[in-house]
Amino acid sequence: MDDPFASFRKRTESAADFVAPTSVAALAATLDHDAAPGEGAALPPLWHWIFFRPTVRQSLIAEDGHPKKGGFLPDLGLPRRMWAGGRLRFPAPVIVGKSITRDSSILDIKKKHGRTGKLGFVTVGHRICSGDVTAIEEEHDIVYRAPAAPGMPAPAPTAAPRDAQWQRDIVPDETLLLRYSALTFNAHRIHYDKPYVTQVEGYPGLVVHGPLIATLLMDLLRRQLPDAAVVDFSFKAQRPCFAGNTLHLCGRPSADGKTVELWSKDHEGWLGMTARATLA
Repeated sequence: MDDPFASFRKRTESAADFVAPTSVAALAATLDHDAAPGEGAALPPLWHWIFFRPTVRQSLIAEDGHPKKGGFLPDLGLPRRMWAGGRLRFPAPVIVGKSITRDSSILDIKKKHGRTGKLGFVTVGHRICSGDVTAIEEEHDIVYRAPAAPGMPAPAPTAAPRDAQWQRDIVPDETLLLRYSALTFNAHRIHYDKPYVTQVEGYPGLVVHGPLIATLLMDLLRRQLPDAAVVDFSFKAQRPCFAGNTLHLCGRPSADGKTVELWSKDHEGWLGMTARATLA
């Protein structure tokens, strides 16, 4: 049988950017830090997500605020699209004040039928270099969903672990979501347009960005272990978190100190995201 996505599996995309100290300072302020890494310092893990912004022409933006599908990313016939998780390795630092490049390719495309309807999964691979040195190797998972149907039951939630050794509580409000959307040039309307997200997408409120939650979990690790070097990191979104509700950021280092389990839970105690970091 012919593969309808064969042409997408061969697609690649390259981009270049500059790790501007002003952008780094803006993210540091958004994450509520007093100071930011200065020029010549290593960029904290996951902060690279504010670079390589999707500068798509306004006429090429879809109704949901995302760039229209069918360019680099395939159109699976499923309109709802979200960041589902990823895996990253950090073989070398990204340096503030230096230029970086990114080479991207489509690694996998799958379509399935889940409890909530049709689903599509696309995995994108990124290799980010600082000069000739590979600094980050990343696999980025994107999930596509069918339109929200009235009365469709939500997936059953999972209770979050209760044995955290670290915990930081924040309330992600509309201001935080707006600042992170601006930093990443992310116009997805589920993060700022309440009538759209409730009436069209079927969510009860504004959705907190998955990569923002992952960044906050990594930030928890850095606050607890400021001198730790992260070798790799993986995360998976389990359940959306909504603006205005308390978000509990939790962590538990292993007995040997080589790994850290991280997770978020919502104000009702349900698991929102799981993550795992390996330390040098």
